[in-house]
Amino acid sequence: MGSQQAMEAFKVYRVLLKAVKNHIGKEEYKKHFSQYIAEQFRKNSQLSDPSLVAQRIKLANDYTYLLNSVHHHKDLLFSYNIAVDRSDEMKRLLGKSAASVGLKLPEVYQP
Repeated sequence: MGSQQAMEAFKVYRVLLKAVKNHIGKEEYKKHFSQYIAEQFRKNSQLSDPSLVAQRIKLANDYTYLLNSVHHHKDLLFSYNIAVDRSDEMKRLLGKSAASVGLKLPEVYQP
């Protein structure tokens, strides 16, 4: 793998891991997604065929685009209120707003 392809692969790897962390999560029971990505990049780091390397980089780029697009689509559905219960989303949004000024929302009493 040439230095140009190595830099491109490193960039795609970082962006892909960031997308996985943001959209799938970084909890312990979801670590296998990140581990699989790291394993695939390590396995393919020894490839010498430039066209195969470019194909793998494009695949990783496409998967990153898919993750980001699905998340964006879900956000759009929430914003358009398409048959979705938004109470949890509103609580999260209000909690983030309150936290930005150093406050916490009170816990709602439920008998």
